[in-house]
Amino acid sequence: MKLESPQKEKYSKDSLTALEAQRLAHEIAFGPIVFQVSRLMIKFGILQMLDDSKDGLTIDEVAQKCNISHYGAQCLLEASLTIGTVLIKGDKFIISKAGWFLMNDQAARVNLDFNHDVNYLGLFHLEEAIKEGKPAGLKVFGNWPTIYEGLSSLPPQVQDSWLGFDHFYSNCSFQQAMEIVFKDGGKGKKLLDVGGNTGRFATECVNFNDNVEVTIMDLPQQLELMREKTKDVKGKDRIHGLGVNLLDPKVAFPTGFDVMWMSQFLDCFSEEEVISILTRASKAMDSNARLYIMETFWDRQRFETASYCLALTSIYFTAMANGNSKMYYSYDMFRCIEAAGLTIDTIHDGLGQGHSLVVCKKA
Repeated sequence: MKLESPQKEKYSKDSLTALEAQRLAHEIAFGPIVFQVSRLMIKFGILQMLDDSKDGLTIDEVAQKCNISHYGAQCLLEASLTIGTVLIKGDKFIISKAGWFLMNDQAARVNLDFNHDVNYLGLFHLEEAIKEGKPAGLKVFGNWPTIYEGLSSLPPQVQDSWLGFDHFYSNCSFQQAMEIVFKDGGKGKKLLDVGGNTGRFATECVNFNDNVEVTIMDLPQQLELMREKTKDVKGKDRIHGLGVNLLDPKVAFPTGFDVMWMSQFLDCFSEEEVISILTRASKAMDSNARLYIMETFWDRQRFETASYCLALTSIYFTAMANGNSKMYYSYDMFRCIEAAGLTIDTIHDGLGQGHSLVVCKKA
């Protein structure tokens, strides 16, 4: 496996001492408890109280401010002390650096909500999902073959956390991506947004470029959600929908588009399915058309923490989404692109929250 820094340094040698390794082993064993304690420290506002307090708070002060028992406050604070999100100062607790990041790092908060609302219950069925190649954990919400068919029917809080996760990681990259897509003012007037979800990128496009016409190609039920989300946006008359099942190998891509766009889309499919989708896209492209693939490849991240988050996000796809896709290792994706009759023109790394934009043309 080809890795660059900082992943190469982190993943090619064991740098922990024996005691540190033992500690990590126990952190893994108690991981679910660490997660739920830390989630409640945020939900109850305890970390915020400690951050706001100059000298810290006692157990009784926390209990009174949160309207919970002394016992409850003590359990949470002592657990958090050993986790490392709070520190002790005399008989008072203060927030630690890790606690501050847990509370203030927007990505951490989005990940926390996503894992609690979307993944937590379903991950109990991960073993079944691994063995069967199906999203066995999805049954906690419904009997859909994948989460995408059931997205519009998920409980409101679950749907909000799913969309919050999806939008957080994509929205912050859109502006930089559009500057690349529309760098030539004469191009990009007809754009096919494949797997356009709720229409966030399409909305950004029609605001960015007054001439572009965007067609979103997605499941019919996704298009219903998209139309609801875009009904009041400026330029909505230039956002169109094409309802199809992209997993059906008989579904051909429409022709005549200057740009084909796939953002956080191909990670929803297995390699075999990715090749099928890209092959059909390639057949619909002429020599001037370009396909833009925006993905968060775990091995092309500037910071190793991002690689950690992305590799673990793959388990959501395994247990909850579809049972056979993942956050891709970039060279696996590049191999699929070439197998589909496409060639990579350019790669732009470091967009937004660690996205790479791969620009492809017909081979």
